[in-house]
Amino acid sequence: MYQLQFNQKQLKVSLSAPAQTALAKLGKDLLVEMELYFSCFIRKKVRFYENQNAGTQVEDNLFIRFRPVMTDACHISEIGDDGPPLTDFPIKNPDTFSPNWLQIDYLQGEWQGEFGYQRQTAN
Repeated sequence: MYQLQFNQKQLKVSLSAPAQTALAKLGKDLLVEMELYFSCFIRKKVRFYENQNAGTQVEDNLFIRFRPVMTDACHISEIGDDGPPLTDFPIKNPDTFSPNWLQIDYLQGEWQGEFGYQRQTAN
């Protein structure tokens, strides 16, 4: 597990054993993008890009970034990966929306990921 300062927050990054093995064998950079999609709904998605390092470095060949995105209009029929083009969402305070944890796995030859937020407890 890695813990790093990311967008003014502590982010815990964990890689499963298969993910650690696949990353070591990859031989090139891997960018993990945590996408937060704002439209008529909110969707969280983790995307993986090989040969890219445009993000915060976690270890030698592992990089991460957070990308809030939006669409110009909301059409339920366009939900999914083949939906309308996404544009960056200009959030005034991205720290508020930055995740607290990221989990990365590698199953059946595919990268998988999930990210989320720490729950605030009442005092």
